[in-house]
Amino acid sequence: MAAPPDASAPLGFGTRAVHAGQAPDPSTGAIMTPIYQTSTYVQARPGDHQGHEYARVTNPTRTALEGNLAALEGAAHGITFASGVAAIDALCKSLRPGDHIVSTNDLYGGTYRLFRQVYEPFGLRFSFGDLTDLDAFEQMLEPTTKLVWLETPTNPLLRIYDIAGVVERTRAKSPEAVVVVDNTFASPYLQRPLEHGADLVLHSTTKYLGGHSDVVGGAILTDDEAWTEKLRFQIKATGAVPGPMDCFLVLRATKTLHLRMERHCANADAVARFLRTHPKVGRVRFPGFEDHPGHALAARQMRTPSGTPAFGGMVSFELVNDALDVAMDVMANTRVFSLAESLGGVESLVSHPASMTHGSIPADVRRAAGLPDSLIRLSVGVEDEADLIADLDRALGVA
Repeated sequence: MAAPPDASAPLGFGTRAVHAGQAPDPSTGAIMTPIYQTSTYVQARPGDHQGHEYARVTNPTRTALEGNLAALEGAAHGITFASGVAAIDALCKSLRPGDHIVSTNDLYGGTYRLFRQVYEPFGLRFSFGDLTDLDAFEQMLEPTTKLVWLETPTNPLLRIYDIAGVVERTRAKSPEAVVVVDNTFASPYLQRPLEHGADLVLHSTTKYLGGHSDVVGGAILTDDEAWTEKLRFQIKATGAVPGPMDCFLVLRATKTLHLRMERHCANADAVARFLRTHPKVGRVRFPGFEDHPGHALAARQMRTPSGTPAFGGMVSFELVNDALDVAMDVMANTRVFSLAESLGGVESLVSHPASMTHGSIPADVRRAAGLPDSLIRLSVGVEDEADLIADLDRALGVA
C-alpha cells in the first residue's frame, strides 16, 4: 500500500493540502481518513493501548486534521478546538490574574467580548490600540505583558500589521510575552505568521479552512513545545474539543484550499475595483489597492506559496455620506450575496459589522477605532465574477 507523502519533505502547498497528516486506513485501505465516531478505546491492559485512551483527549480523525493544518502553516504542532473562540479561551486560561495582554483596537467582536467581559473580571489586563505605529505599540508593552494579540488583515477594517516588527519590539521589551496572530482572514495559503517570527497562529477553521459554511471549529499552530503542552492540558481539562465529523469536514475542505483561495482573491479584487468606481460608494477598504495604507506591507506579508502577492477575499466599504439607511437597503437587496454572519465560504456573504459580528463592542469604542455604523463587509465567494458585480450594481441602484 502506498505511503502518504512525507509532510516534512519540501512538497508544494497543494500537495500538502491534499495529503499531509493522513494515511490510508490500515484496516480497509480507505484513502479518506475515517470518521472515528467513538468515545473511548479498548486497551489490552491498563496503559497498553494504540495511542488513544479517551476521545476528549485524542481522536484519530482529529489527529489527522491537526497534522494537516500544522503542515500548511509550517508548524511542528497543531491543536484543534470546538470553535475559534474556544481556542482563544484556551490561550486566556493559560494566563494568570495580573497578566497583561496587548491587542488591536479593531479586532473581531467575539474576541473583544471574551477579553473584556469574561477575562478582565478575572484579573487579566488588556490594552487596545492601533498597532500600525510600532513606537506607540512599544509604549503599550509592560514587564507583565504575557501575550500580544494580532489580527492581520483585521476584521472588518482590513488594516495590515507588521508581524515581524511587532515580534521584534515584543522580544526587546517584553521577552516573556508570546505573539499570537489570528490568521483567519488570510489563511495559510496567503500568510504564514510563523515565518515572520510569531509564536502561535490561530484560525477559526469555520472560515476559509472549512470553506463551505457547514462546520464550526478552531485551531492553534505552533513550534513551541511548552505552549503545545499547555493547550493540550486545556483540551483535556476543560473539554472544548471538536467532534470527529467536524474534523472530517475541515480535513476534506483543506484539500481544495489552494484552489478556492485563488478564486476568492481574484473575485475580491474585481469587486473592490468595481465598487471604487460606483457613484454611490464612498471609501472602499481593500489591501490590494496601492493607496491602501498597508498595501506595501501586505504585498510583503501576504503571498501565495509561489511568492505572488495576494490580498484575500474580504472587502469592506462605506457609502457616500456614510448613509446608514442606504447601507441597510443595499444589504437587503442583494441576491447572490447572502446577508449573513461569518465569512470564508464558497458563497458570497454581505454583513453589517456594527449590528452583527461587532455588535458586542460598545458604539463609542467601535467608532473610536474607526468602524463607522454604515460599514458593509463582503466575504467574496467563488461564484462568477460578472454575477457578483451585477448583483452589487443592482442592489446599489435599488437602494
